[in-house]
Order: sequence, then structure tokens, then C-alpha cells
Amino acid sequence: MSAASPELSIVIPVYDEERIVASACRELMAALDERGWDYELVLSENGSRDRTVAILQDLAQAHPRLRHLHSPEPNYGLALRRGILEARGRWVVADEIDLCDPGFYDRALPVLARGEADMVVGSKRAVGSVDGRPAFRRIATWVHNTVLRVALGFRGTDTHGVKAFSRERIAPVASRCVVDRDVFASELVLRAGLEGKRVVEIPIELHEKRAPSIGLLRRVPNVLRQVARLFWVLRVSAPVHADPAAPAQSSKSPPA
Repeated sequence: MSAASPELSIVIPVYDEERIVASACRELMAALDERGWDYELVLSENGSRDRTVAILQDLAQAHPRLRHLHSPEPNYGLALRRGILEARGRWVVADEIDLCDPGFYDRALPVLARGEADMVVGSKRAVGSVDGRPAFRRIATWVHNTVLRVALGFRGTDTHGVKAFSRERIAPVASRCVVDRDVFASELVLRAGLEGKRVVEIPIELHEKRAPSIGLLRRVPNVLRQVARLFWVLRVSAPVHADPAAPAQSSKSPPA
């Protein structure tokens, strides 16, 4: 691996993941090594109170392709943003520690390499997807996406979860995002489309390794506040417009 510029960076925010972080990282690295890819695995830890930091330190010593970042505040959005901005690869996959699906990488990275998209979103709601989460979480995703469509004109089916993109094209978009926590991922996808980046979706099979680390109901008030702020930023105070020379956003799946 070239320490300065691996071909692929996988960025994963982690918070209080002592139970699964080691096994998930080892399984993912084994799958990537089997593919012979030049990669780095960037664990953006944020505010963990358990043994996650110590485990990541041990993993980084044992595996030179793995590095970890530490932020004292438990904030998913800021952790993901930092990981994206510090990634060194040509292509970046923003993944989740309870997912880690190399099959998505196999399908998404060729789409980027062929120049058919700047960002590929793994959608839990696209035609052909399989969402193995409990019903109440599937409903919550539907509600969130409906709010994004009504308030912000979102044309896709999903903004959260795994996504792959060109670092050159999308990292500057991440640097301009203004919200954090759970809604950062939504702003990243929305802003990329509004700025004229080519965003496409492909269906995924979602089978989580564990229950969410933060309860759904606890997240709702902040999500509503952040969506309201996003509406103000993107629609009212300083609307984002695409570069007229940039290709139009597409939410359709690319050709096989």
C-alpha cells in the first residue's frame, strides 16, 4: 500500500463498539485482502466510553492498513465528515461498522471507475433491496425520506447507510456541509445533487450485526432540528445551485 495515496479508503464512524469492532474490522480486511485491493481502513471514533479506543489502538499496531481517528465528542456526522476529509484514497466508501458489505464495493466501485457517477448510494428502499431491520426502523426511514422530499426536494430513495464516491469530487462537498449528527449524511447526498454531482442509487441487502447503539426515539428531536436548519440553509438563506456545466443529478441505478 502507498501510505500517501491508496486506491480506496473505507471510512467508518465508531462509537462504543467494543463488542463488534475488532471482528468486523478483521472480517472486512480479510475480504479486501482477498480481492487484492490497495486500501486503507479509517475508523473515525467519537466519544466512546467503553474499550473501543484501546481496541482500535491494538488493531492499528497489528494492521498497517488500519488507522483510527479520535474525537472526544460523540457525534456521528462530525466523525464521518472528518474521516472523509482525512481519507487519502482516490475512491472513498463511507460504511457502517454493523454493515461492512464488500459486495456493495464490488458493485459500486466499477460504476465510479467507468465515470458513470460521482457518488453511488446503497439504498435500503430502491427496487430490489432487502431491508432486514425491524419494521419500526423501516417506517422511520420512510418518514425521514418523505420529509426530505417535501421540504428539500430530495429525488432519491435513501441518504443514510453505505455510499461510495470520488474523493476529488465529493470531499469538497463534505467540507461545505453545515449540519452534523444523523443528518450530515442526508446533507452530503442532497448537497452533492444540488451542486450538480452525479448521484445514483443501487439496491442493497441490509442485515445489521447488532441493534443500533443509540435509541431511535432519542434521536428524533435532534433530527427535526437539523432538518429545519438544513431547510433554512439550502432553501432560504443561501440556496445551493448546480454549476450549469455540470451533468444533472440522477437517482436511477446505473446500467449493469
